[in-house]
Amino acid sequence: MASSPTPAFLRLAAHPLRWRLLSELAASDYRVRELVELAGEPQNLVSYHLRLLRDGGLVSARRSTHDARDSYYHLDLARCADALAATAKALHPALAPPLPGASSASLPLPARPPRVLFACTGNSARSPIAEALLRHRTGGRVEAVSAGSRPRPRLRPEAVAVLREHFGIDVGDRRPRHLDTVAGHRFDYVISLCDKVREVFPDFPGRPRRLHWSIPEPATGAGFVRTAQEIEARVHYLLPILTSSQEAQS
Repeated sequence: MASSPTPAFLRLAAHPLRWRLLSELAASDYRVRELVELAGEPQNLVSYHLRLLRDGGLVSARRSTHDARDSYYHLDLARCADALAATAKALHPALAPPLPGASSASLPLPARPPRVLFACTGNSARSPIAEALLRHRTGGRVEAVSAGSRPRPRLRPEAVAVLREHFGIDVGDRRPRHLDTVAGHRFDYVISLCDKVREVFPDFPGRPRRLHWSIPEPATGAGFVRTAQEIEARVHYLLPILTSSQEAQS
């Protein structure tokens, strides 16, 4: 019997440099020059392999809202999950894993709640959406906070509406806060959700892990729905990272 062709994901991920790029992008969005530094390889080589990953549909690029000459690369973890499942099934049907668990509340978070700070410029849409979704998905078992470098007077009404209508979360009484109000606080993770705030992120004690989610500010009602869905997907894949990192520290 003729063997089936090697799955595309396996061909892409098997290369050592591409695997390193996938591993780095699994946690945070990065610019090319940052990936060059992390991988310790020439820029032309890194760019070549990033192009292959983009052509394979695993990685996408988005223009920086801070400096349009830059682009942030993002790994589509949901696409990777599907590709991994298909790869296992191609080897043997019995190896096909179940779909990723829909209930993040079942994850075994540690006794000490992880502390996570989300930030965007205005703290009026992206970062409060992330804060609310992380609190909601973990039943409050994660201490989630959000703040901004130039906070608006109030939350965007579209952000309040999308959380209420699509996730059943009410943040109508919440007000944006400045990053200065959490200066000196200890966090396990600090996550920037816009390219501008990433450039002015202050240092925090305790050497928290810094991640970046390059997500443009939504402009329309439909844009808020798409943004909330993207943030929800990222929060879903953040939870296992929070669990594993806390276990390693205990």
